Amino acid sequence: MAARPLVARQPNERLQALIQEAGCSNAGLARRVNMCGAEHGLDLRYDKTSVARWLRGQQPRGRAPGIIAEALGRKLGRTVTIDEIGMANGKNLASGVGLQFSPTVLGAIEQVCELWRSDVGRRDFLAGSSVAASALVEPSRDWLITGADSQVARSGGARVGMSDVDAVRATTEALVDLDHRFGSGHVRPVVVHYLNSVVSGLIGGSYREQVGRELFAAVARLTELAGYMAVDTGQPGLAQRYYIQALRLAQAAGDRAYGGYVLAASMSHLAAELGNPREIAQLARAAQEGTRGQVTPRAEAMFYAAEARGHALLGDARATAVLSARAVSALERARPESGDDPVWIRHFDEAYLADELAHCHRDLGQAEAAARQAQTALRALPEGKARRRAIGMLLLAAAQVQQREVEEACRTAATAAEVLGSLRSNRGAEYLDDFRARLEPYREEAAVREFTAGLEARAAA
Repeated sequence: MAARPLVARQPNERLQALIQEAGCSNAGLARRVNMCGAEHGLDLRYDKTSVARWLRGQQPRGRAPGIIAEALGRKLGRTVTIDEIGMANGKNLASGVGLQFSPTVLGAIEQVCELWRSDVGRRDFLAGSSVAASALVEPSRDWLITGADSQVARSGGARVGMSDVDAVRATTEALVDLDHRFGSGHVRPVVVHYLNSVVSGLIGGSYREQVGRELFAAVARLTELAGYMAVDTGQPGLAQRYYIQALRLAQAAGDRAYGGYVLAASMSHLAAELGNPREIAQLARAAQEGTRGQVTPRAEAMFYAAEARGHALLGDARATAVLSARAVSALERARPESGDDPVWIRHFDEAYLADELAHCHRDLGQAEAAARQAQTALRALPEGKARRRAIGMLLLAAAQVQQREVEEACRTAATAAEVLGSLRSNRGAEYLDDFRARLEPYREEAAVREFTAGLEARAAA
């Protein structure tokens, strides 16, 4: 029998290009890899011949590819992934980018940097990806059972200090404000480019333990914001990936409370957008279980309200009422003057809770209560939060239709449509579409025809 021909390995051109960019010799890279491995408790004994074999296409085993990527990243002053060095070997398939809750800090850095890079590159597999319901719930299980990372400090790469962390926080606050005023369609590209060009260099840099924890907390918040903006630009599959990575970064920060927020305020609301009520309740419940005794009453209120949303969509009026009452009671115990609330939950006030409860009443068909809560929310919302005000008005308009106050509903919705005209918000457009669907039984009424004509005229203009 003739011998089976050997399959020739392909030269690793990606690794070659990075070695050249880093200005490393083969021996120099081997030395850096051995030193980096020693920090991870590995006794690596690579030399220049080993590197030559990698360049010819040989794939080192075990954790070596990740160590090689880290060593090169330190020399280059930025995060380098195993995909970049040509050693992913099928482990970093495009379809899975951002969907893993990584078991290690290094893996988390690789995962989130690859997500940012892929997003900036506008790869079609991200833009058109759909959401898997299981991938919404599974990361919450990983988060619940995973212990805290013992160490996040890094050496190698550019030195990162608290001033860098403060810069990320300040940038995030500015971007949040712009998002509220103009919608994510105007702002999200800026966020993603900032994450890929600046933040990736910071988390791949060199920092002490405390600085590292604070850095991961700041980056988690900005990553969650990018996920929300993906929702607001009609990309739920991409949002899911950002939320999973924000959850993992919060774990690296040692911030269980913020991890709970990502589950209850972000991932459960994404499940609501997608019409998965059971997942809404599960995610909110996971947030409560995983943060017991570690959050302020204000955060507790949000978690209860999120779970109530899920039960309302399931049609369980009794469970919704119980959880709504718990949310109201928890918020009554909040003390803004104490300064105990972290910055990411301070926005959840009586207006936000009223908005959540209005959704619950609407979904249960309790029109009068829905209208009352929507009006409460609108009275307290500042003018600067244009998108939320528009959504609140459409929520009120939906309740007015349920009460058969069609003419009043059209007036309310017309004001909301005018506000949305200055925004680029897919969420706002979806609420407007939902309202128009609710008008369908009354399409022949004069107020409805006038409202529809006004929308068409605005669209044509």
